[in-house]
Amino acid sequence: MRHLKEDDPFEELSLELEPSTTDFSELSRRDMAPARPSGFPTAARARLHGFDLGDRPLIVGLPGLADEIVPAQTTVSLQQAHIGSALVVIFDQGDLWRPIVIGVLQESRTLLARAAVRAPLVSAHVDDERLVLTAEREIVLKCGEATITLTRAGKIVIKGTYVVSRSSGTNTIKGAAVEIN
Repeated sequence: MRHLKEDDPFEELSLELEPSTTDFSELSRRDMAPARPSGFPTAARARLHGFDLGDRPLIVGLPGLADEIVPAQTTVSLQQAHIGSALVVIFDQGDLWRPIVIGVLQESRTLLARAAVRAPLVSAHVDDERLVLTAEREIVLKCGEATITLTRAGKIVIKGTYVVSRSSGTNTIKGAAVEIN
């Protein structure tokens, strides 16, 4: 059976060599890394400015956009405690307006210790049955004129224009002293 060139699914490739290049060993010693377009930053430093309403990180200090606040994507978990930290960013398809955060630069232990002292000790634990909010000094729930305040000393203050306490079972009030009006 005879094969025609048109029937051959494989295309013949030829390598055009420069006149001075005559053998493969010389070609294999060349740097074969693709050239980067000029002005295309590989990675850059920036600072975490804060978060937008959708919890996307907002960064500042990008090269060429030093005074601009730019929303970014991230591959790492960023917290409120990271605000002001130096970040490592790359750019989606080389676009400075589409940064991707790939890391948080580690500060010295002294700076981290100072930040830990200033960082608020607030946490929220949520599962299917329970929500636990924890704070260092106090927790305040507020809606309009109504507030419930929990303090570190164990004090609970309920304020509102109209307060109702109902129970289908026993409604117990206990205390060292109970004042009504």
